[in-house]
Amino acid sequence: MSTVESRPLIGAGISRVDGPRKVTGTAPYPMDFSVPGQAYGALVQSTISAGRIVRMHTGEAEGAPGVLCVLTHENAPKVGTGPTSVLGASPPPPLRNDRVVHHGQHIAFVVAETPEQATAAARLVQADYEATEPLLDLQDPRAEHVVDPWGMDTSRGEPAAALESAEVTLRAMYTTADNTHNPLGLFATLAVWEGDTLTVHDTSQWPSMVRTTLATVFGIPESAVRVLVPFVGGGFGSGLRVWPHVILTAMAARLTKRPVKLVLTRPQMFTSVGHRPSGVQWLSVGVTRDGDLVALDHRSLSSLSMEDNDYEPYTAGTAFAYACPHVITQDQQARINVAVPTSMRAPAEAQGNFALESALDELAWTLGMDPLELRLRNHTDVDPRNGLPWSGKALLECYEVGARRFGWSDRIPEPRSMRDGNWLVGYGMASAMFPHFAQPCAAQATVNSDGSALVRSAATDIGTGTYTVMAQLAAEELGLPLDQVRFDLGDSDMPNSTMAGGSGLTGALGNAVHNACRRLVRSFAELAHGDAESPLLGVPPDGVECTDGRIHPAGRPDRGESYVDILARHGLSELTANGNSTPPDAETLGMSPAGAYGAKFVEVRVDADLGLIRIARVVSAIDGGRILNAKTARSQIVGGTVGGIGMALYEDTVTDPRTGRIANGTLADYLVAVNADIPELDVIFVGEPDRATPTGTKGVGEVGLVGIAPAIANAVYHATGKRLHTLPITLDALL
Repeated sequence: MSTVESRPLIGAGISRVDGPRKVTGTAPYPMDFSVPGQAYGALVQSTISAGRIVRMHTGEAEGAPGVLCVLTHENAPKVGTGPTSVLGASPPPPLRNDRVVHHGQHIAFVVAETPEQATAAARLVQADYEATEPLLDLQDPRAEHVVDPWGMDTSRGEPAAALESAEVTLRAMYTTADNTHNPLGLFATLAVWEGDTLTVHDTSQWPSMVRTTLATVFGIPESAVRVLVPFVGGGFGSGLRVWPHVILTAMAARLTKRPVKLVLTRPQMFTSVGHRPSGVQWLSVGVTRDGDLVALDHRSLSSLSMEDNDYEPYTAGTAFAYACPHVITQDQQARINVAVPTSMRAPAEAQGNFALESALDELAWTLGMDPLELRLRNHTDVDPRNGLPWSGKALLECYEVGARRFGWSDRIPEPRSMRDGNWLVGYGMASAMFPHFAQPCAAQATVNSDGSALVRSAATDIGTGTYTVMAQLAAEELGLPLDQVRFDLGDSDMPNSTMAGGSGLTGALGNAVHNACRRLVRSFAELAHGDAESPLLGVPPDGVECTDGRIHPAGRPDRGESYVDILARHGLSELTANGNSTPPDAETLGMSPAGAYGAKFVEVRVDADLGLIRIARVVSAIDGGRILNAKTARSQIVGGTVGGIGMALYEDTVTDPRTGRIANGTLADYLVAVNADIPELDVIFVGEPDRATPTGTKGVGEVGLVGIAPAIANAVYHATGKRLHTLPITLDALL
């Protein structure tokens, strides 16, 4: 069974189906929800980075107007620890003891009748501390190191010997800053208990995980928890965990027997919902004089909080980025007194790619070789880890199309050789890759008696266009007009979904929707197959197609009948089918599932006197497999590119080296790229549908950011002759 091959919807740049609700202000975000009788929460945060609480002073706050309760470690009920997910362990439960491990840690939670009363009372809570000296320097020798945290360190060949004998070697250290996600929407939680049943509105990229975690923490069945997240105001990875403030809100609602709502402040977003960890990388590369890679030694050290774990394998991508016989990759983490790090858009790969692609550019200059030619020489069509071909890799096409579109051949190779008045002009490029990531996912498809369809899954749409692309996919599979299909998400009572993260949702959910719709069409075909009144009598269920709400024999649109007729004749108001997807396995496929690839080309202008950097042009050529919606996919690459520019030039979460306090924890002080910083961004999609899955998609949420920072750094070198190994690249570094 199949739909017609013309597929007019898949790939089309269709505007978001949820767009009208967003532009009219009727799309409900977590902080928009309210229920009758709700109270409001406010956090109290520690003012030291390390030590213990000797005494909490809550009396004045408890007597303040409107206050219902003040929770501290001295009176908070003990709760369980959340489960381990594919991203690692849950954050530690809140208020479990008197220990303080970072500045801004939640040490009390105030609940009052109004948000203003809660905030005012929170300022009255005081703590006496026994402070100790915090560890704040990533490379402090006293810091505990976690070695090979995820068992992902790799080694092949003899890298040490190969480096020693290489004709040309490069050894360099690279540092990347702590970045903070800063989605526009502040994180919010509204918790409502009805007996032992809990309903939560939460800012989350993974409602199913929130349900599982809250059930575990409060010792109730998962069926007693419902998590609602119809819209999310951005996340970038910060919504992939159940943070302590979510548990505190639910805890307070249970104790007060009132619904409780909490909205984080912008400064609290810097300490409560994760950040990209700072890191140091050491990279040694050996090549022949002709530019063939012979050895790669890539090691990293990244920041980790004292009582949590974070999945951030900086060097993992180096193991399979290029053809190289001798490779070693090793990651370590250092426990210091900082707020919990977490995944941030293109986690680990953004940092690791910066080091690798900067080093390759530097080697190209050393060899007198075009940086693009060096990458072409070391391209691999097989996965170096297992020798299997990739399920889809159009990186060579990305290089070719991107270079032509950018005009790479017009570049004058020598640094400081291109000028426009007082502006030094530089061209830089980098390869980009984000590895394949998929998790099990489920979906449900229903066709109603009026011929319309409803498809559902407990996913979230964090602005990527999930509502739209899944409606497109379902409409194509069911042979229905797009306006006859509705896709619902954001409710943990729907079929279990994986996270909106790791560039894995479109693939996992798309395959589940594909499977559900195919099963639903088969169910209709089976009803008609044995029906003497049906024109499909005797037609094998595998031999049908769907067009314009009708099922017909393949190639025979003149013979068939509508969903409406089949349902009516069998006395049914609807027909439903469930579908699922599982991650593809390399050994079973006979090929390695490939992630997305890209080639990034950047032109920068640097003021010769002042060191000011301006981005003039960016061309991103992307292999994203089958593109379900060119408009939303381009938007993802544009957004990722903006994030990459921010990472390269602006973003740096500054921690006071004495106190551990974040010094720029507001959007007035933390620099992000704004419209004036961004030129016209050119995005080109190349390649074919990926062979690993039925839908042929790859995630494009993260590959847009990867490669931008090194391409900018490489362009700055071409413009100025100064090689910078630290992000962000600041004006003073160029003067």
